[in-house]
Amino acid sequence: MAAIRVGLGARSYDVMVERDLIDRAGALMQPLLPRGRTAVVCDETVERLHGPRLRTALKAQGVEASWVVLPPGEQTKSWGGLAELCDRLLAIGLDRGDVVTAFGGGVIGDLTGFAASIYKRGIDFIQIPTTLLAQVDSSVGGKTAIDTPRGKNLIGAFHQPLLVLADLGVLATLSDREMRTGYAEVIKYGLLGDFEFFQWLEHEGKAVLARRPDAIGRAVARSVEMKAEIVGADEKEAAARALLNLGHTFGHALEAETGYGPALLHGEGVAVGCAQAFRFSARLGHCSSQDAARAEAAIAAAGLPTRMTQVKGGPFAADALIAHMVQDKKAEAGRLTFVLAKGIGQAFVAKGVDAAEVRAFLLSEGATA
Repeated sequence: MAAIRVGLGARSYDVMVERDLIDRAGALMQPLLPRGRTAVVCDETVERLHGPRLRTALKAQGVEASWVVLPPGEQTKSWGGLAELCDRLLAIGLDRGDVVTAFGGGVIGDLTGFAASIYKRGIDFIQIPTTLLAQVDSSVGGKTAIDTPRGKNLIGAFHQPLLVLADLGVLATLSDREMRTGYAEVIKYGLLGDFEFFQWLEHEGKAVLARRPDAIGRAVARSVEMKAEIVGADEKEAAARALLNLGHTFGHALEAETGYGPALLHGEGVAVGCAQAFRFSARLGHCSSQDAARAEAAIAAAGLPTRMTQVKGGPFAADALIAHMVQDKKAEAGRLTFVLAKGIGQAFVAKGVDAAEVRAFLLSEGATA
């Protein structure tokens, strides 16, 4: 088992990476539940697939659990979803000394964490991520949020969990598409800061996607290690943490244009965005065209999209995409900020990027004027 510490002083916590952690969840969570009870928030799919195991594990340790089951899909991560969740937590009667458990993928983790941050002015929560994307990215680091029509994750709060339990066994129930969307975040870590990890993924990516135990264990653990190190140094994205957004400025704009629906899942947007970030970096002279091509090839080898023209709903208008980018959380005074690269494993934050340069690049990528 890997137990990776997110070092934040008194608010430090462990991310545990191992198979069958759900079966041990009651024993691992019980010391963190002052009154021996929790509200478990999940979606209908996770409740059907994994709910019985967690219910059994909690009951075995005498944990009183109330369940809130929500509809699956990105649309739940909204003002309406937040209002419904908060109302149901109030109906359960949780006190500020109780704990909420987010049991699901990125949507449930982000929504539940945000609700916990504002419920009675703040309540603790635990993450049990059930998708690859959530295990390597969204469950770690305390970013919580909902989406709005104006952009993704623009309304939220930093609220760190007490514990993260990443059960590798649950990944067996994911569809191949869900595995690929999570893999986009895995390869992102290699692209932004670990060339050796990127090289390993070039050779072992198919084994990760096939859920081979040793490969998936290394991929998840290394991704979490990198995120934990960055978050511990820069919790609220004042500097280095922004590097974790490689590909997200391009990707979030595409997600907004497609309405956060099934046409483009978050990891697919990140995949296109990472490839675009490298091609844009090459266009600006920051990295070589060979590095951009290599990054794109590694993403494509996983069956992920690398071009806007591969996304349903296009062609997309360059000005509409830029309008979403201006709303991006990294933008300052209306000026665009991107995470770009000097090479594979060498990402950097570029502030004040000329919108005209971005527009010209998007047009060259197939956007409409």
